[in-house]
Amino acid sequence: MDFAAVIDIVMGAVEQGLIYGILALGLLITYRILDFPDLTVDSSFPLGAAITAVLTVNGVNPLLSLLCAAAAGALAGLVTGLIHVRCHVLDLLSGIITMTGLYSINLRIAGRANLPFFASATLFKNPLTKSLPDWLAPYSTLVIILLIVLAAKLLLDAYLRTKAGFLLRAAGDNASVVTTLARDVGSVKIVGLMIANALVALAGAVMAQHQRTFDISMGTGTMVTGLASVIIGTNLFKSAGWMKSTTMVIIGSVLYKLCVSAAISCGLEAQDMKLVTAVLFLLILVAAQTQFKRKKVRIHA
Repeated sequence: MDFAAVIDIVMGAVEQGLIYGILALGLLITYRILDFPDLTVDSSFPLGAAITAVLTVNGVNPLLSLLCAAAAGALAGLVTGLIHVRCHVLDLLSGIITMTGLYSINLRIAGRANLPFFASATLFKNPLTKSLPDWLAPYSTLVIILLIVLAAKLLLDAYLRTKAGFLLRAAGDNASVVTTLARDVGSVKIVGLMIANALVALAGAVMAQHQRTFDISMGTGTMVTGLASVIIGTNLFKSAGWMKSTTMVIIGSVLYKLCVSAAISCGLEAQDMKLVTAVLFLLILVAAQTQFKRKKVRIHA
């Protein structure tokens, strides 16, 4: 394999890793902050893709289609939150119910199981990218994705610094604190689920624009991918007190995608990707548990 091929593989892995980094930001809220096993993400990811695919095919501005996709994801999170909080359904089952219903809704939105839009203008294929300098043109896709990821990260960081953001963290750590502040814990959870699924749907929309196609199965396994990214990032950089958790999970997502690409480049076929994902995820969890046990032993010693 020559150097140019290696660079292409690395660039592709970094681009996908950054896109899934937006997904990881959403799972950071549900998994780390709210401790909510939200399986809605497996359908809110393709929901964002379906929205942006249909709008792009109909000539809507690609950037506006991303905002619409995020809004649709927020609605999906709202449904899950209402089922859990107002209908008193278990958190895991709430996500499963919404995920199942969204499968049919995604098909209704797209009108088919696969919707390509190669001829339409996207974020990565428009007159502006064609007018870029020659030295920047090969990296235009990476730059655009990086800007979207940074915007999502900075907005989430800003929100978490607000009073509502502190309430969101308290709802996951100690719900009684929220109650003592005369706030409804359920409402705080619903807002958290809306923000999380908005980010997940945004990731799906960016991925659809990147691949210029929507596929109903593109959300399969996104929960595992996002969790792996969160666990990798938060465990590798937990000692870096200067680094925000949002930065950690984005870097973790890129590292995860690089590991998967390296495994496939070593001879594994694309059909083995799910197996690679499962093995990597298991190794990450075992390593995290081992590290935690060692720390407990040191503390008791």
